[in-house]
Amino acid sequence: MIGRLRGLLAHKSPPWLVLDVNGVGYELEAPMSTFYELPVLGKEVTLFTHYAQKEDSVSLYGFASEAERRLFRDVQRVTGIGAKIALAILSGASVEEFARLVQAGDVTALTRIPGIGKKTAERIVVELRDRAEAIMGGALAVPAAGVPADPLSEATVALQQLGYKPAEAQRMARQAHVDGDAAETIIRKALQSALR
Repeated sequence: MIGRLRGLLAHKSPPWLVLDVNGVGYELEAPMSTFYELPVLGKEVTLFTHYAQKEDSVSLYGFASEAERRLFRDVQRVTGIGAKIALAILSGASVEEFARLVQAGDVTALTRIPGIGKKTAERIVVELRDRAEAIMGGALAVPAAGVPADPLSEATVALQQLGYKPAEAQRMARQAHVDGDAAETIIRKALQSALR
């Protein structure tokens, strides 16, 4: 629905900020990791967004990078985790740190993040461990500045987002890759060869 906004930073008071986009003030909720990256009031900023609609409310969340937004979405797939805890995770750890904790199965460190108890931390490890490499890959593949990564990395991350396990996505992308191919070409060839 609304994937990205660019405008002037009109107000910031964690966890809320207002972005003035051509005279329309968008109120967004953001993690502290995003607040650390914000410029001073009145300066232009670009934020990746996540639109959420519930029965009784509509919310818009803002993120400094695509990797943060991806993590926000991924952790909400874990049973019992909603937007509030997802924001707390991003406020308490960088995307890379969180992925390493999950990959290592470090339940104790995860419980240090506000709102995460032992059972929730265990569920996070069980449900996200196989995606930890993709989460970390996404953090490395899409820098905050929005500079595209190399086509092979982009294709690998895209295949992981389509549901392939990290090792399988890497194998598929490498087999389909030919020097000079764009990410879209690599993805298309990888998916075609997977159907054979």
